[in-house]
Amino acid sequence: MTTVKRPEGLVLFPGSGSGAGHSSLLAIEHRLSPMPVGRYDFDYRLVGKRAPDRPPVLLARVRECAHRFATEHGTTTSALILGGRSMGGRICSMVAGGVPDIDGERAMPVRGVVLVSYPLHPPGRPDNLRVEHLPRLTVPCLFVHGTKDDFGSPDELRRSTAVIPGAVTHHFIENGRHDLKKKDALIADVVADWVSSLS
Repeated sequence: MTTVKRPEGLVLFPGSGSGAGHSSLLAIEHRLSPMPVGRYDFDYRLVGKRAPDRPPVLLARVRECAHRFATEHGTTTSALILGGRSMGGRICSMVAGGVPDIDGERAMPVRGVVLVSYPLHPPGRPDNLRVEHLPRLTVPCLFVHGTKDDFGSPDELRRSTAVIPGAVTHHFIENGRHDLKKKDALIADVVADWVSSLS
């Protein structure tokens, strides 16, 4: 399969407790202009629920939005980068790794994955790792992570992502916690530099 060299768009999803208008997602969209960027909410947010749907439903939403975005911009998903904050980034990485959704759909080629504050494990539960799909990620991956994130330390993240076959880039933000508060501009710069490196 021929690899698309230049990314042609970025599709972003928020964490479980926020929406597509999150300030860091807006900052990324602004920084990457004029590259097309799509910010999307998960279905449970759209209907006013607070608790996320099960992963297969979330996966289906990412696939649906990515296909729609690609069609709207005259490209294919293989030219798109998927990503987001916390749960949003995790679900996007599961799509990139071919985890089946509610309809049994698996394969959807993408150009890369951006993961901001990847939720490696629940706080205080380091043995409950969310890593099963990581060995199936064959595309470039960017992890932007705070050094004081209680969902996973830098060392834990490095160890867990060592199994990813695709090229992995880590950017650790000193003293940053899971919310990476007031770090939107830095996050956007890191993402933009990484996206440029894929061109």
